[in-house]
Amino acid sequence: MSELTLLRGHVSEIAKGLKVRRVLPAAAKRSIGPFVFFDHMGPVTIPPEIDSDVGAHPHIGLATLTYLFEGSFIHRDSVGSVQLITPGDVNWMIAGSGVVHSERVSEEERGKSRRLHGLQLWVALPPELEEMNPSFQHVAARDIPQCEPEGGVVVRVLVGEAFGLVSPVETTSNTLYLDVQMSAGSQWCLPPLAEEMGIYSPEFTLSVGSDDIPAQQMCLVPTAANLVLRAGDAGARFVVIGGAPLKQPVRMWWNFVSVDRERLAEAAYRWETGDFTMIPGETERLAAPRWTD
Repeated sequence: MSELTLLRGHVSEIAKGLKVRRVLPAAAKRSIGPFVFFDHMGPVTIPPEIDSDVGAHPHIGLATLTYLFEGSFIHRDSVGSVQLITPGDVNWMIAGSGVVHSERVSEEERGKSRRLHGLQLWVALPPELEEMNPSFQHVAARDIPQCEPEGGVVVRVLVGEAFGLVSPVETTSNTLYLDVQMSAGSQWCLPPLAEEMGIYSPEFTLSVGSDDIPAQQMCLVPTAANLVLRAGDAGARFVVIGGAPLKQPVRMWWNFVSVDRERLAEAAYRWETGDFTMIPGETERLAAPRWTD
């Protein structure tokens, strides 16, 4: 299937002992629907002596979307949210005009060997909403709708609408995010659910049409295609992301997203000078790289 494009990403360390594979943005594809950033964390067993906290850091112009397969951590932010995220939950944080958050090991797990495996994605806000007020929404795993469109196939609708189900996550644009599990040897036809779509399998090889797509590679779905997916002997689990294309290209610098370079420069200056509202009770903050564009 020569029309399939694969994005392999690259691996970097975002905290001591915690490596991530960054799949978006990529040279071949900067965004899929409104998704401009895709990080795959783990799977990893973090030793007891490793502090994998991600300290306070800022965002503008985007929404962060966190989803775990294994492990947990505590989310704190400058709008006052304190939330434990566990497997199957959805954390949706709108940065808008500016927010600061941290992701830390819970006190119950600190100093212990612990598993972590999950995804963190960024969604670019529509240009007219880049300066909206920041907010936070947490949806527990039990409140995520799911269905079985075929025997041996379970679909959880994390964000958006699919198969007659609507996620409770309140988005700002046409956004699709599914968690799909297929039993060993099962087959399923994935219909075109959005204008742009991508498939990512964190751990299992997945057959797409006549091709085997390796784990940890994003497969771009051809426009309006019906794809026949087949699970191997170990079964399959993958996510589908997508939505309407961006209204216009965005710029990204460090943790900031905007269509306007000046907004990025202003945010860099605000962080350098301490002008962001900080997280209640936290004083540690991550240093920004030197401003460049």
